[in-house]
Amino acid sequence: MALVDDHHLMRSGLAATVNGLGGYRVALEAGNGRELIEALEVQERNGLQRPAIAIVDLNMPVMDGYATIAWLREHAPTVLPLALTFDAADDALVRSVRAGARGFLLKNTRPAVLKTALDSLMLTGYYYTDQTHQALQDEPVQRDRKQREREAVLERITPREMEFLLLVCDPEEYTYEQMADRMGIHRRSVDNHRISLFEKFGIKSKTGLVLFAMRWGVVRG
Repeated sequence: MALVDDHHLMRSGLAATVNGLGGYRVALEAGNGRELIEALEVQERNGLQRPAIAIVDLNMPVMDGYATIAWLREHAPTVLPLALTFDAADDALVRSVRAGARGFLLKNTRPAVLKTALDSLMLTGYYYTDQTHQALQDEPVQRDRKQREREAVLERITPREMEFLLLVCDPEEYTYEQMADRMGIHRRSVDNHRISLFEKFGIKSKTGLVLFAMRWGVVRG
């Protein structure tokens, strides 16, 4: 089995728990997805068998759990990923399953539940609880609602306001005077676009405009 978690104490404690369950042994540890890939490549070069299960923390630097799980699905399909996180939100569950996780556990899970999850993975290839099924069933509805909300927000933004908003978010960090030049309008018109967006959406600053654009998918963070 492989453990992928950037917190050394957490990983060590989990390894001890797994090794004490009976029937399972942690043979590979990594601090992030990139380290896991490198370790698997070393195993392959040495002709070693890949682990049957990889317990993957979702929140890690360098290469997080979602990207790691997606990589395993594509490049190492025999390794069954079990997502592990402190985040109990349904969107984390759904996102991990969409990436290819075969199961989902919280870090405060009791050893007996961990044993059940590992046994289920080995027997069926999956560990899905009632919560998992419900979250997956609800996800299309939630996604459709968010999409409708996004469309309603974007409909309230005029083409010129959108042009201004994109310039606000540009990595070049244009001043308002530079934005006016690029848009071919007077600086006062730029201020009007800014004030209009402030009033429509309760925004109070230039930073707020950027956060607003990221929240509604106008630009990516």
